[in-house]
Amino acid sequence: MLGLATGGLERALFQGVSTRNRAPEPRGKPSGLPWDATFIDIASLAGLREITTYGEIDHKDSILETIGCGCAFFDYDHDGWLDIFVLGGTRMGRPGGSGNRLYRNNRNGTFTDVTKKAGLERLGWASAVCLGDYNNDGWDDLFVTSWGENVLYRNNGDGTFTDVTRQAGLLEAGHRWGSGCTFVDFDRDGNLDLFVANYLQFDPAAVPRPGQNPNCMWKGVPVNCGPRGLPFPLHSLYRNNGDGTFTDVSRASKIGLSRNSYGMTSVACDFDNDGWPDIYVACDSSSSLLFMNNRDGTFREEALLRGVGLNEDGSEQAGMGVGIGDYDLDGSLDIFKTHFADDTNILYHNTGKGDFDDVTIASGLGVETRYVNWGAGMFDFDNNGHPDLFFVSGNVYPELEKSLPAYPLKTPRVLFRNLGGGHFEEMIQQGGGALSSLHCSRGCAFGDFDNDGDVDILIVNLNEAPSLLRNDLTGRNGWIKVKAIGTRSNRSAIGVRVTAIYGQHRQVQEVQSQSSFYSANDLRLHFGLGEAKQVTLEVRWTNGKIETYRNLPSSRMVTIKEGVGIVRSAGWSDANQILS
Repeated sequence: MLGLATGGLERALFQGVSTRNRAPEPRGKPSGLPWDATFIDIASLAGLREITTYGEIDHKDSILETIGCGCAFFDYDHDGWLDIFVLGGTRMGRPGGSGNRLYRNNRNGTFTDVTKKAGLERLGWASAVCLGDYNNDGWDDLFVTSWGENVLYRNNGDGTFTDVTRQAGLLEAGHRWGSGCTFVDFDRDGNLDLFVANYLQFDPAAVPRPGQNPNCMWKGVPVNCGPRGLPFPLHSLYRNNGDGTFTDVSRASKIGLSRNSYGMTSVACDFDNDGWPDIYVACDSSSSLLFMNNRDGTFREEALLRGVGLNEDGSEQAGMGVGIGDYDLDGSLDIFKTHFADDTNILYHNTGKGDFDDVTIASGLGVETRYVNWGAGMFDFDNNGHPDLFFVSGNVYPELEKSLPAYPLKTPRVLFRNLGGGHFEEMIQQGGGALSSLHCSRGCAFGDFDNDGDVDILIVNLNEAPSLLRNDLTGRNGWIKVKAIGTRSNRSAIGVRVTAIYGQHRQVQEVQSQSSFYSANDLRLHFGLGEAKQVTLEVRWTNGKIETYRNLPSSRMVTIKEGVGIVRSAGWSDANQILS
């Protein structure tokens, strides 16, 4: 297979999931620097008690039961407080399951389940969720992928949603396994288009049983089959017609030419700094994909050419989750991607024009290879001005633990603090018990659900209730949170780039429809500012226009409307927001 290093072909023939059997790098001496962020899991107290059903608990007979699903932090009622959407699944051959759940934020640290009232009840095998106001009516809509049928939910603006998949032209014939999705205005016309990846072609009646062939074994233990050995899917791009409908332009855009990949999480960002959004797809056990925007309605796939298809050894990895951010404060967006056990996660440094270097070992991330890793984020959890790395983990083979105790089903969450200078340090104990707690996790989303100026974390746990990690941050580091509202650009501001200039630092972020693993983060961008008391913001709208706001006070929420300027921020007191 393309790109396999020495020994890679042998691994490909005798297991369904790509891994390198990589030993961890030696750990260095701890920095001893203080850490001000402590995470507390308040999910049960907050009312998030519904179990996320996904396959059997003690065994998985098919790969469909293993992959799991995502979640979203999003303000569906526009009251300025983040609500929660958690996807769910069912069990093979048995009725019932958890389905998807919508929780309304009560603004006091608790949530109310409003799924039925909102019209979002649905059972099946949900995968991913992405956010965006596709019809520019001022309300953020939901697109949910699944094995079976994907669904577009229009936000009606009254607390309810309507399934408009068919009338929008997005209902596909037959069964597909929809995976990562992202709204993206690829032609910059102010209307959100839609990219949808697919994982693999899956027919329960045709898939071999555990142990039936070499792709159904892992370290000598019979396990469910795949992804290798199962047919590749196609990926799709839909252009927004501006009237509430979409047209499939997969072939015309050349997106549909890319085959031989098991697509997972999808993110849309401007990686080469040319003002046009590109699309990156983490792929499982195959080369990942990077679709570069040609600015004429077409894309060219250049992941291998630009250094983000494989690792530094030229090996395929089991790419699953993706975190995007500017970890080294050089004004370009870098990529953090999670992988399988006995392999490193990978950090790709953007050289500034959309070419990337694998800096995994040099950055200190090679010390951790124990877990199967999923949802990921690049966020500044202690507000010191340097984005950190976080990911969740959980095995896919419950059967392993009995004979191979080094590969348990439930494993911890992992945080790497940013030490500056391109170096990270794994936080083993400092992050609080909520990080060391053991779960079989998949998707996670990042956002400030209690509006206190730090970044909290929502996590999907398979066959358990979700986790809601409240960040109890101490210290005096400043921050600024930015909500962008498009007028000529799409109303959700997907793809809008904000550059924060504070002290000697310059950090860039973009509003994304999906990242992490199959999940959607708070559409408000959060910048830690360290000791800086003021910040200058440069806002680049999706049409290329740039607006600059100078010397804004720190530790505030700011809402910026395209062409208008700073407006009142919903959900924040006057003391905690910037007013025009």
